[in-house]
Amino acid sequence: MPILTSKYKAPTWIGGKHAQTIIPSLFRKVSGVQYLRERIATDDEDFLDLDWSRIDSNKLVIFSHGLEGSTHQPYILGMVKEFNARGWDALAWNFRSCGGELNHSVRLYHGGSTYDLKNVVDHANNTKKYKQICLVGCSLGGNITLKYLADHKSDLPKAMKQACVFSVPCDLYACARNLSSGINRIYLNRFLDTLKDKVARKARKNPGLYASVNLDKIQDFIDFDNYVTAPLSGFKDAVHYYIECSSKYSISKIETHTLIVNALNDPFLHPACFPTEECHQSDSVYFEGPMDGGHLGFMKDKVIGTYWSEERAIQFLEEGK
Repeated sequence: MPILTSKYKAPTWIGGKHAQTIIPSLFRKVSGVQYLRERIATDDEDFLDLDWSRIDSNKLVIFSHGLEGSTHQPYILGMVKEFNARGWDALAWNFRSCGGELNHSVRLYHGGSTYDLKNVVDHANNTKKYKQICLVGCSLGGNITLKYLADHKSDLPKAMKQACVFSVPCDLYACARNLSSGINRIYLNRFLDTLKDKVARKARKNPGLYASVNLDKIQDFIDFDNYVTAPLSGFKDAVHYYIECSSKYSISKIETHTLIVNALNDPFLHPACFPTEECHQSDSVYFEGPMDGGHLGFMKDKVIGTYWSEERAIQFLEEGK
């Protein structure tokens, strides 16, 4: 599909890519969203925590958060609030270990956890309530969303119409390397702290399975994925995981009408995460690369209030362009 020219421009006062990333993350507050939690079981005797915000609509949007996020991240709450206001039911789901309680199974989630998203979509579709179901994915949740649309294109619900994803690490290997250098290690270390904590808690419950994991040796995502993600999720090593789960390799298989929005100044993303060529050759996937936005920023005039990303998602899912 055509590469879209973006109209988004960050407010001049907010500064560059790091400010556009950090300020909304730390200081944005979203009020007025009241979730109703539902827990569903998985086939491997684990669970997923789903947070519903219903207004009795026959349209549903399902939100997937980013790495070490949750349904209570401001970028998810803002989306839920705006979609409710525009007449949509909303369902935000927590990745395994991200809903406030450590999951039961040995493994955590990863960038290719499409089986969990499939469980969520199928569960919502089985309510027989929705004539239209759409997906919105943020950061790692965007990668999972794209890969889900490709992996399960033959058994998507008939109600599945469109998808929109933001700040997507389409090339996981390139992003892992990008976050290991320079000032980006500030972001890396924040993620590693919570991931290591989860692994330490799991190791206390399953010491045999984690006996070979030395948390002190894990200095970046490549280490973490070599020692933890790959062996516990059936991959040979981190590189094998990155190749199998990077969504840029799935774009050609997607048949659902989809928009990818990655800011060109996103500090998390390597240039390999701007899949212009893949989208240009696709019949279904658009790419939009605004100059500004940082990582999941896309603020308008103020920290509090509606963000451009929310308006853009609603516009695309309602108008298809």
